[in-house]
Amino acid sequence: MRNGTPFPVDRPFALVGSEDRGLLLTALNAAALGEGLSPGLGLADARAICPQLATAPAAPEKDAACLLALTRWSGRYSPSLNVDGDDGLWLDVSGVPHLFGGARALLDDMARSFAKLGFSARIALAETLGGAHALARYAHSSSIIVPQGKMAEVLAPLPVEALRLDGDITRLLKRLGLKRIGQLCDLPRTSLERRFHSRQAAEAVLHRLDQALGRREEPRSPLLPAPDYAARLPFPEPLITHEGIVAGLDHLAEKLCEALALARRGARRLHLTLYRADGTSALIEAGLSAPCHEPSHLARLFEDRVCAIDVGFGVDLMVLAALATEALLPAQTAFAKSDDRGRQEPLIDRLASRLSGAAVRRLFSRESHIPERALEMRSALAGPAAWSEQGPAKPPRPCLLFAEPEPVDVLAEIPEGPPARFTWRRVTRRVVKAEGPERIAPEWWREFVRSSGSRPRDYYRIEDEDGRRYWVFRAGLYGDSGTDLPAWYLHGVFG
Repeated sequence: MRNGTPFPVDRPFALVGSEDRGLLLTALNAAALGEGLSPGLGLADARAICPQLATAPAAPEKDAACLLALTRWSGRYSPSLNVDGDDGLWLDVSGVPHLFGGARALLDDMARSFAKLGFSARIALAETLGGAHALARYAHSSSIIVPQGKMAEVLAPLPVEALRLDGDITRLLKRLGLKRIGQLCDLPRTSLERRFHSRQAAEAVLHRLDQALGRREEPRSPLLPAPDYAARLPFPEPLITHEGIVAGLDHLAEKLCEALALARRGARRLHLTLYRADGTSALIEAGLSAPCHEPSHLARLFEDRVCAIDVGFGVDLMVLAALATEALLPAQTAFAKSDDRGRQEPLIDRLASRLSGAAVRRLFSRESHIPERALEMRSALAGPAAWSEQGPAKPPRPCLLFAEPEPVDVLAEIPEGPPARFTWRRVTRRVVKAEGPERIAPEWWREFVRSSGSRPRDYYRIEDEDGRRYWVFRAGLYGDSGTDLPAWYLHGVFG
């Protein structure tokens, strides 16, 4: 397109990129290919062959971003997909064609959808990724389905370039007279290896050939992790109102929770994807602090955020997927109705959905006798706080525990006895009641700076004349050789 008007399709046109060898053609239209031009040709040579060639600078970064956006949008056809090189994408549609009425209907729907977005697509459905790659780029038909077990027969007439080999290896194969994949299949493997001077080159040819024919597994890295459970809802006409999307969300949550309930699992991480009619998509994520399969709760996590999304020209497909699930603990579902008013997980999930998971935190227990290390703050979505119900019995702990113990001046009747008076924040208080000591030894396996944290502590619960109760401790023991004199600290206040 130039100055807002489409470029004439019958005029040769090419994109030009700057490479180490100079200016080279990177992409051409059909008219330029008809003039004998090809990608990789130098711009000067191209103009000598076709003087009327029109060019424009290539923008590989924008092309990559557009291809990635198109790949994400193609998630409407499969959750397992990714980009394939600089000019394609792959989708694992195992178990998907029946949702569209069969394999041919699926490919036809893909072709129509890409055409609406302005793309002319070549599509191939095959048993292997290498085979589909070769057919999509080199087959005569722009939409082909390979029957089961016919991969070698269909690939035989294709050129060896379809095997995704390096240029040097491809040129060597042609010099050896091996121009078609079928010629490679007919040769004995030992004979093929002897034709190469390099063992690595022979292995590369056999490796790619085996991958295309399905003799060797080819690893695939999906763009997004495959969901454990998913529910999809297509619409005959795009939805343009948020009310309709919320209604669709309720339906999706019910379908997803039905599958989770049958498997006795609950969702911990959810993705809601809205596919718009203009080829764009919107992704909303939500995490849960505990496994859940309640439709109303899952839908409520997305309602507010869905209403803030721009639907554009309408949403024609919604997919709700549970990317992470956990087994549900047995719960009573009959004879008595449970009271969930004391559950904190629904509140945590809604707060995390609005404020982000990192903003909502709560206490988790940690195995340590040192009071300030016995608890830690973590994201509330890390899971339910595991509190030991049968832990060792301990004396009462204060409701307010200081992050760092504060030093106090103490007057005791005897050196190793409880405080009789103490001064904290410039105020002196007289002790009328004292209980203790409770000795807590340091964790010798840790490396600490020599401070109150690395010395034994004797804790006392004390009460002053006004009825206020405190938790103080003496750090260190009298009579220890080579240590400082014991020091007193205030660590917490009882309610």
